[in-house]
Amino acid sequence: MSDEATTKEAAMAAGEMGQERSVVAALKDVTANPAPLGLMAFGMTTVLLNIHNAGFFALNSMIVGMGIFYGGLAQVIAGIAEWKKNNTFGMTAFTSYGLFWLTLVSLWVVETIWPEEFTSDATAVGWYLFAWGVFTGLMFIGTLRLNRALQTVFFTLTVLFVLLAIGKWVGESTFLGMDGATWTKLAGWEGILTGLSAVYASIAQVWNEVYGRVVLPIGPVKK
Repeated sequence: MSDEATTKEAAMAAGEMGQERSVVAALKDVTANPAPLGLMAFGMTTVLLNIHNAGFFALNSMIVGMGIFYGGLAQVIAGIAEWKKNNTFGMTAFTSYGLFWLTLVSLWVVETIWPEEFTSDATAVGWYLFAWGVFTGLMFIGTLRLNRALQTVFFTLTVLFVLLAIGKWVGESTFLGMDGATWTKLAGWEGILTGLSAVYASIAQVWNEVYGRVVLPIGPVKK
């Protein structure tokens, strides 16, 4: 969504009689909305990773490639674009989650290259995921002033990080009658929902802008 800003610029200009006069200039932001790119990059990558977490296929190069280039770099680009549009929330969210995907892939790659020196134990990875869950929960509070679509994305993402962290912490033992693998599979199904909610929030903004009307509602919060 483009923002329109009006600024009053004092210009020293001599009139016919040499008087000073003020010139009012209206500036319109005509740059594209980067949010759909960031949300789609996050949503598609999240869906694919959590299809793996749900047990449908093993971790593979497809997920690594998506994590680096679409979930990672595309979101960082969207975050920088949000900075240009003076959107602090969007800049913080997209840049952070883009770098999250890059750090996650780096964990897999570094452990593969140097398994003896840099292998993280499950407890450490659990805290890594939990930290991102705390961050996401704090960002969710910010969505309470934005729209229902983003509230759904950030709430389900908070739950996803917590479930994944529990899966790492539990391991081969049990918690509430489920072992770590079962918690991770549960997280996978919940993560698919999270990714799909981000895809919806993305395409809703694209279609609504293209058609000039509300095709898919996002539920803006009245301020």
